[in-house]
Amino acid sequence: MTATVAEAARPVPVARGYRFELVKLFAAWRIRLLVLACWIAPALFVAVVGEQSSLPVDTLFGRWMNATGWAGPLVMLGFAGTYALPLLTSVVAGDVFAAEDRLGTWRHLLVAVRSPRRIFAAKALASLTVIVVLVAGMAVSGAAGGVLAAGSRPLVGLDGHSLTPGEAATQVLLAWVCVLAPTLALAALGLLGSVAWGRSPMGLLLPAVVALAMALAQLLPLPVAVRLALPSYAFIAWNGLFTDPVQLGPLLIAVGVGLAWAVAATALAYVLFVRRDFTNPAHDGSGRRALTLGVLPLVGLLAATAGVVAVATPATGSGIELDKVQRSVATAFAHLYRLQAGQLNRPDVTEAQLGATAACTKGDGLVEPEGPGNDWRCVVSWHLPDVAATGSAIYQLDITSDGRYVADGDGPKEVNGYFQVRTPAGDQPNPLWQFDGNVELLSSTPKG
Repeated sequence: MTATVAEAARPVPVARGYRFELVKLFAAWRIRLLVLACWIAPALFVAVVGEQSSLPVDTLFGRWMNATGWAGPLVMLGFAGTYALPLLTSVVAGDVFAAEDRLGTWRHLLVAVRSPRRIFAAKALASLTVIVVLVAGMAVSGAAGGVLAAGSRPLVGLDGHSLTPGEAATQVLLAWVCVLAPTLALAALGLLGSVAWGRSPMGLLLPAVVALAMALAQLLPLPVAVRLALPSYAFIAWNGLFTDPVQLGPLLIAVGVGLAWAVAATALAYVLFVRRDFTNPAHDGSGRRALTLGVLPLVGLLAATAGVVAVATPATGSGIELDKVQRSVATAFAHLYRLQAGQLNRPDVTEAQLGATAACTKGDGLVEPEGPGNDWRCVVSWHLPDVAATGSAIYQLDITSDGRYVADGDGPKEVNGYFQVRTPAGDQPNPLWQFDGNVELLSSTPKG
């Protein structure tokens, strides 16, 4: 008889609880709708936009959407990091515990599972699984729509170099994998909010609110160390995968910070959950305990991470310095000049033969040439073999706080003016007219 009672009181294995929670999540109409949207909507969006004559040139890789199918999933990735992924984590992870409070089913669940720790593990794993399915759907759907609409063609990187279709596909996959880190961080904040605020909608809104706050912070001229210490920076740092050489430093730091936040926030949610009094049916959040065990440790993590990055990295201030801007613009121009020469059937030259250099000023030379702004001006110079004269072209630059910039050709029109060139994908704007670039915030010396 005693053995029978002990057997009956044994907690349900986590695997069974996980399957039960997964069935509960996918049974909800909103989750089914999200899965359907994530696996279909990106393909339709990318395919439709890629066929338009007016492209989203203000979005990274948007100007290449009708030239190669691998630009589409990157445009979707930029949109997802800003809007979609924070909302998805709110809907899934931000409600996984609060739903039980609203329905008043905690006592039934505890009687069935007989272990708060296993309930937490099952719910956390189930929400993680749903989020991964949603992210995978957006990546696969965006890539499929882009390739079907524009074909699997080479992609022009952020420094003007060309990636083969295979290289582009690999980097696109890596970019989507890297943004899982900040997505998991937001999901962990959703778990924390769902546990801490109970049935209150604040738990549901927490990931979206935090993501919005961090996106606004990224627009400010923050020091590099603080910028990289924000768990959302990997939503931006994937840009470094599309330069040659790859800018791995900021990306690895951003992924590490995102994972650290995911672990810390999940651990805090677990501590709050197992300390909860489940005998109180009127429980409506953890109150002051949520502040001491939830918010303060994460603020401390942000400060500690910023301190470590500041000590370990050479860059100071905004990270946008004159030498970096000049080097980036000259490199991109040289690569794109060769691309233009091939499209116009001109003799090919190497980057070494061109010897492109850039001389940049900010604010017409009246302010210190550093930091973000739309008042950068660069004059690019180069030489052609067997030509005595030195070529030059002018660009106006708009550099954002995260190091991304748009270079707009300002003459001569024969070089960087607007005109159509013939490509395998049809007539396209002159590649030297406008181009996107990226200043590596952490580098402090020229690469040899």
